[in-house]
Amino acid sequence: MTTSSPASSASSASPASRAPHHVPAPELLAPAGGPAPFAAALAAGADAIYCGMGSFNARRKADNFTDETFEAACRAAHLAGARVYVTVNIVIKDEEMVDALSLVRRCAQLGADAFIIQDWGLFREIRRLMPQLETHISTQANIHDARATAWCRDAGADRVTLSRELSVPEIATISQVGIDLEVFAHGAICFCYSGVCLLSSFARAGRSANRGMCAQPCRLPYELVDEKGRVLSPANRERPLCPRDTNTSAMLGELLDAGASALKLEGRMKAPDYVYSIVDVYRRQLDDALASRTANEAEREARVRQLKRCFNRDFTTEYQHGASGDEMMSYERSNNRGQLVGEVIASRPTGRDVRGLHPDDRRRRAAIARIHLFEPVDKGDLLELRHDDEFDQFLTTLAPVDAVAGETIDCDIARAMPAGSRVRVIRSQRAIDTANAALKRDILRHRPVNVHITARLGQPFAVSLSCVNDPSLAACATGFIVEPARTRPVTREDLIEHVGRMGASPFQAASFTVDMDEGCGMGFSSVHKVRATACKALEEAILSPYAAIARDLDNVGPFPQAALTATSVVTPAAAEGALTKPESSSTPIAAQAGYASTKPSLCVVVTTPRFAALARELGADVIYVTTDSLDAANISPSQASELGIIPLLDEVCREGDHSRIDPWVLEGATVACGNISELALASQRGATAQLRSCIPVHNLACATMLAEAGAALFWLSPELTLTEIERFCPKAATSLATSFGIEVLGKPRVMTSEHCILQVADACIHNCSSCLLRRKPLWLRNIDGKKLPVTTDIHGRSHLYDSSMIDITPQIPQLLAAGVTHFMVDATLMDEDEFKRAISHARRALDAALAGRTPGKRLQGTSAGCLFVGVD
Repeated sequence: MTTSSPASSASSASPASRAPHHVPAPELLAPAGGPAPFAAALAAGADAIYCGMGSFNARRKADNFTDETFEAACRAAHLAGARVYVTVNIVIKDEEMVDALSLVRRCAQLGADAFIIQDWGLFREIRRLMPQLETHISTQANIHDARATAWCRDAGADRVTLSRELSVPEIATISQVGIDLEVFAHGAICFCYSGVCLLSSFARAGRSANRGMCAQPCRLPYELVDEKGRVLSPANRERPLCPRDTNTSAMLGELLDAGASALKLEGRMKAPDYVYSIVDVYRRQLDDALASRTANEAEREARVRQLKRCFNRDFTTEYQHGASGDEMMSYERSNNRGQLVGEVIASRPTGRDVRGLHPDDRRRRAAIARIHLFEPVDKGDLLELRHDDEFDQFLTTLAPVDAVAGETIDCDIARAMPAGSRVRVIRSQRAIDTANAALKRDILRHRPVNVHITARLGQPFAVSLSCVNDPSLAACATGFIVEPARTRPVTREDLIEHVGRMGASPFQAASFTVDMDEGCGMGFSSVHKVRATACKALEEAILSPYAAIARDLDNVGPFPQAALTATSVVTPAAAEGALTKPESSSTPIAAQAGYASTKPSLCVVVTTPRFAALARELGADVIYVTTDSLDAANISPSQASELGIIPLLDEVCREGDHSRIDPWVLEGATVACGNISELALASQRGATAQLRSCIPVHNLACATMLAEAGAALFWLSPELTLTEIERFCPKAATSLATSFGIEVLGKPRVMTSEHCILQVADACIHNCSSCLLRRKPLWLRNIDGKKLPVTTDIHGRSHLYDSSMIDITPQIPQLLAAGVTHFMVDATLMDEDEFKRAISHARRALDAALAGRTPGKRLQGTSAGCLFVGVD
């Protein structure tokens, strides 16, 4: 006979976790900056958790993990049905490649399911040396259309994390490529397109966003000023680079319908209560969306309240809806807005005797504020009181009691506050208490299992378990021989009760089937032993694929240089040996062995045909012009090719950009590509592709992969030091059919944004072609008084430049010796006098170096950028 009985309500199921396989979509992907946030994410119901190990990740300031804590976290996650991804999402320096690969191998052996990667060299080496590992392309790789996504798929990636800027229809188009897509669903937004931001590197002494050490200068105050120094940005709009946070909790169905495979929650620098709160809300929202269930009004309000009381800069879905206007910006403040819950109706000094109290207590008890609430508060909530007319004047206090909307409460404060001051909850005591309670559980999250019990007279008693979300993960245990009852026979309900006692295991019974004969007798302690054995066997079944991968990886690495391809990695010592410097300064570098085949060239970026002609008169060998400038001059792609002009393609190429960018990629012509999509197109059409510096190449493995994809010349990242260039360029220049170039004079572009920075002036006419403000010279002036030039193109995208011009022409001899053959003057922001002076200066420097002479000093007022400082 067979009977079944439903188990008590199980927690939300998560997709199955087996290392060789993908999790079925959709996946709720949570952040963890250390063991405690990891536990919070797991307890709250995350399907997968991403975290960092070591120094090769974009949140190097997070707590991250040790080997021991990471292995324990992976085990707990896998038993609960969740997966673990390791972020290795920074550019890798050449001398770091072996260590980075060793870290990946170690993390995989400890239980990591996949690796999130920015650097194409690291990606190539993992695919080559450890092909059994799952690789995800980071949003730092700047992938934002179907063509680039297909390129990643064909290169062997298992998933692509799309740019935050994409709309739902764009995601839907890209989903047709046939690869897992990860989209950002909640949390902080970078103002700049990820992976192309250099603002922190230049503004904060080498703290690079591409190296996981972003100083977040985008959150600081700036003034928009014109050539006369007039401030164009109104008061309370002084943070033009600070977006609100994404919050797609109300539109998950749209993202799922568009083909999102994973919904990513941002926050690896956040505390456990933040992580638990946002995962908890998104878990319930996602479950509702999958079940086509609509939460009632009370549930919706509670979830909104819970998200608002986590750290936030207010919320936006502008990008998801194809917009990027003022509505997405947090101009007034970059810190936590929390939730608006009330206002001060009166305050007064207390007149209390505070002698003998701690200074902090004296300050807190100097006055009392009477607050009218229109949202509930809990005792212990941290409240912020702020008056709009004196924006920087605010104070904080704790809610003294639980109170509901409509009540009035009195709070101790440091000083009187004006009536009408807004009151916000900026830290929720309930969120802290809830997260702390979850973290104290013996088992953070039980995994639902189906239970089958067999009790046949004369046969072994058996318990079979299978995971609800992956029935292939199953185990069975047998025990004693079932005998007839001597007293009261065991009932089906008895077996369900005793086999279902799984509290000490990582499992929770979701359903039961029972095959039993009438009149069976048995001791329940024996039943418990069989159940415990079945649970242990299921644990082993879940973990065994990870153990197999760990054993397999024992045969890989450690990674001696001899194990890597000739063009993959070069050690500092090998690089020094590879350098061929002239024995005599009188020997022309161009005549040295290894450099005679490629004529060193002076290259210039110009914005008009007149400047192009002038550049040639002044000695420029190669002219680059943006496609927008060529369009404005009515120069067609074929004409540009005939004129010897190389089109400078955008660093952004979304689906809507193809119609204007793609025509510039012609068979047999040369183009400077700013992203992977454009490189893919150049390869398809038989064009010669140069890679702009916004595709960072910091190691030989990266140069190898991109050269194999069709890159013929690499413009080096301005974040590289001279020493780093000398380490990997010589060997690459001789072993690859490619060349290297570097910008030697000009103002580096440090940001490209979808949002127009000029909107901070509060005068947008929503017509870029007619915008007079866009045609004026404008700057962002920072708190140190430095002026960063800002431009907005005809498509509404803004470009921010460093305040200082770089001039590394004195280092041209060393760069030539390292194999660099192309030297760029970026004249984008120069007037005619600056233009003539810059090109003449660079021409003299290159000619001097080629003749074995020492170039002149750098121009007054310029710097060497990161060439000697480097980035962390």
